[in-house]
Amino acid sequence: MITRNARAAYYALLEVPMRMNSAFYRRFRAPRRGTLKVQLGPGRDKYFEGWTNVDANLFTARCDVWADLRHSLPFRDTTVDAFYSHHVIEHLPENSLFFHFSELYRCLKPGGVIRVGGPHADNAMKKFVEGDIAWFSSDFPDKRESIGGRLSNFLLCRGEHLGLLTSSFLREIAGAVGFDEFRLCAPVRETHHPQYFDTQVLGKEHEGTPEAPHTIIIEARRPAIVHSHHRTRPMRANDYRG
Repeated sequence: MITRNARAAYYALLEVPMRMNSAFYRRFRAPRRGTLKVQLGPGRDKYFEGWTNVDANLFTARCDVWADLRHSLPFRDTTVDAFYSHHVIEHLPENSLFFHFSELYRCLKPGGVIRVGGPHADNAMKKFVEGDIAWFSSDFPDKRESIGGRLSNFLLCRGEHLGLLTSSFLREIAGAVGFDEFRLCAPVRETHHPQYFDTQVLGKEHEGTPEAPHTIIIEARRPAIVHSHHRTRPMRANDYRG
């Protein structure tokens, strides 16, 4: 596991080159037409064939576009059919999540969809209150004997997770930037958009406790018709920062 200091040094050193590369791709290389499916943060093992895979890690990830996901996405307005993001957004600063979702919205075609997943804070808190230590079976990133230690492992991951993902918070974010048809989905086996999230995609999701998943999965859609009360200008990165 990469230390926080090493990760911070990496982003401090390469933030400007990443942003320049992202802007160059968006201006000169990003597709203008045709079907475009984008995965954010594939790492090494979750690369999708037939998708455009975007990652910030040059050394251990396999990606098609090198870009910092904390900033504007490297795609033109209304050109993406589907975004997939699995265990990525919990690593983004919590106060940038509204901006990140507004970028997903900006890039999507009308009627385009997202599938986003991360640590299931609702279930973690429920299992903690129930005293179900067996649910917290992983020793990652640290071996912990107590249920409180395991809860900390799950939610905070030694400081790598920067926000708690609950269904109500994700619904609030998605609704605030204009998404509709917000749905919770079971990992691995459930999607409302199988034309995009097919067996290649679902097969990369892992879940050992389907009755109380460790991963919260949401799907949402950019409306085919934008209503007048929804945001029409691109959101700035500091719009939701105090």
